[in-house]
Amino acid sequence: MDKKYCMIKTENLTRSFGDILAVDRLTLEIPPGEVFGFLGPNGAGKTTSIRMLGALLAPSSGQAWVGGYQIGQDNQKIRQKIGILPEAPGLYSSLSAERNLTFYGTMYGVENLTEQIDRYLNMLGLWERRHEPVGTFSKGMCQKLAIARAVLHEPEVLFLDEPTSGLDPQMARLVREFISELKREGRTIILCTHNLEVADRLCDRVAVFQSHLLALDTPSALRQKLFGRKVVFHLEYTEPQYQNVLEKYEFVSEVQMVEEKIVVTLEDPEKNNPVLVQALVQAGAKIQFVGELRRRLEDVYLQLVQNSQG
Repeated sequence: MDKKYCMIKTENLTRSFGDILAVDRLTLEIPPGEVFGFLGPNGAGKTTSIRMLGALLAPSSGQAWVGGYQIGQDNQKIRQKIGILPEAPGLYSSLSAERNLTFYGTMYGVENLTEQIDRYLNMLGLWERRHEPVGTFSKGMCQKLAIARAVLHEPEVLFLDEPTSGLDPQMARLVREFISELKREGRTIILCTHNLEVADRLCDRVAVFQSHLLALDTPSALRQKLFGRKVVFHLEYTEPQYQNVLEKYEFVSEVQMVEEKIVVTLEDPEKNNPVLVQALVQAGAKIQFVGELRRRLEDVYLQLVQNSQG
């Protein structure tokens, strides 16, 4: 993909701190409107990557472009196009929520600032507390206010570092819905998170990262590459011949009998499931229902990290 058609493009982007290699030759392309997840353990280089792409930290080597502007040459233009939610909210505790947003919005030169503040305070459930000092807010409320600050100037690109960190389930759901709404508006969102369930729900693609890139694809494609797709046939009872019936098909790579279930690893279940259902019924099987055994993104992540360690 040509960089002019990418919202974000990196070529061998590298950052060292003394003898410590934090980010090692990161090369990737992110199109406009994608929610892209950076996954990796602590110290993997995720936050360092965001700081470089946000023109807050110079790379040691390599190149990167955001919105067509090059890191190191067009830093001011890049900063105008992006919004960043850092891991620490960095709000003024003695100021109210409204005054915090007024301060940052004025720095960004936001037009219709009052309307923008009112909009995001309402969207994130902070309207009733808008006049109260931020120092009285819970961690979750501060996180939501920091998200409002990041989007106040309507950036094309958002970098969100652990956006649901410290939130209770209700607030975390509100933030997920908010991110989904931003995606529908066409924003490009880079999401760093340890919450793999959030990444699985929100991200179009994910990069598993440990200073260098271990894997990059959609969550479903990564599951299939590592574990294949497994369909579970729930039967009234099983017979040994059912396994033989299924194993004769070339698109079936494994068949396991587990109590009254048959677990089949196969290619393209949408196309091939009907063939297997018909074969089982002809063999006398009484099928109660059919489902897919879906691996969690956490399984994929742990497997990739384990493989990288040796």
